[in-house]
Amino acid sequence: MFRDPATGKIVIAQLPNLALVVWIVASIAALPTTGTPHTLLGYAATAGLVVWAGDELLRGVNPFRRLLGVAVLAWEVYSLARGG
Repeated sequence: MFRDPATGKIVIAQLPNLALVVWIVASIAALPTTGTPHTLLGYAATAGLVVWAGDELLRGVNPFRRLLGVAVLAWEVYSLARGG
């Protein structure tokens, strides 16, 4: 479940890619803001996380990473559907 089939090594976490960096930076930048900047940074954070999760789902290095992508995508769809 956690092994990289190419190397045989156990992979749970990796260095963040660009989409995950966008999510982290936008989420932190949104904390002290209100109004339109907060909303736009929230959209950027959500977009970064959705792109990251989709990438993990499609190209995750092992089943754990692909399931993590599915879980994050499902959570984001749920959050968006309930208006959050």
